[in-house]
Order: sequence, then structure tokens, then C-alpha cells
Amino acid sequence: LDAKPNAAHLKLAQLEAEGKLTAVVTQNIDGLHQAAGSKTVYELHGSVLRNYCTKCGKFHDVQYIVNSQGVPKCECGGTVKPDVVLYEEALDDSTVSGAVNAIASADTLIIGGTSLNVYPAAGLIRYFKGKDLVIINMAPTPMDRNADLLICDRIGEVFSRI
Repeated sequence: LDAKPNAAHLKLAQLEAEGKLTAVVTQNIDGLHQAAGSKTVYELHGSVLRNYCTKCGKFHDVQYIVNSQGVPKCECGGTVKPDVVLYEEALDDSTVSGAVNAIASADTLIIGGTSLNVYPAAGLIRYFKGKDLVIINMAPTPMDRNADLLICDRIGEVFSRI
């Protein structure tokens, strides 16, 4: 909860505000893109900042979880679960559709800070039909050979220099 947006989060939000970026698709569950000011964020794996009752569906903020003792319970007696995708759970259809549409309509796709080994998220790149593919990552990815621009560095460091 103490984490702050880094240079990459801030630059992406700035690019969106300038009309140069239409969406962020992320596997992160920390809400840092929104904290930086990004408005259109497709959180493929959800967010720990949102939590809901598995019985009645009532939403609870993260402070409700932090202030709970043991397994968080709703007033109705149901278990309060973080709004995140757990192992073997399906991704949210509307989030995936939004992400696919954003990727498919992009002229340039910047992929940063991911190994591109976690599916189904890694498979979303197949929807990109635009002109320029940019990959920024510390380690090699399976898509490096397809990149028009490949930068082997920390994404926060790269964006801090833009």
C-alpha cells in the first residue's frame, strides 16, 4: 500500500493526457497506473485495491481488508475476496475484450517489464496489427525478434529519460 508510481507509470499517464496513448493493459494488481493518473487501464488480473463479498457481492476497499482480523468477512457473513484472478480462474471477459480492442487498434504497441511468458496475457500480442512494436525489458522475451525497437533495460529507467 506504500508503493508509489514510478517514472514509467507517470510517463504513460502523461502520454494518455496528451492524447498520444489510448490505453494501458497490465497484469499488475497494484493500482499504480491509476495512481499515476492513467484513466483507461485494463487490469487483466484485477486489483488488490478492490475486494468483494463472495456471498452478497458487496464491494469493500483495501482498508477493510487491512483492518480485518484473519479471513475478512462481510457483514452478511460471506468471505471478502480481493478482486484478483487467482490460479486457474478465468480473466474477466469485458476486460479482455477492452484490452484486445486497444491492442488491435494501436499503431504502436509498447510492451514493457514482462517476460511474455504468462498466458493468456502474453498471447494478446497476436492481436497487434499496427506499425511499430517496442519491447522494453531487462531479460530477453520470446517476441524480441519481432520488435521494431528493443530496449534491454528497466522500464522505469527508460521512461525517466524520455
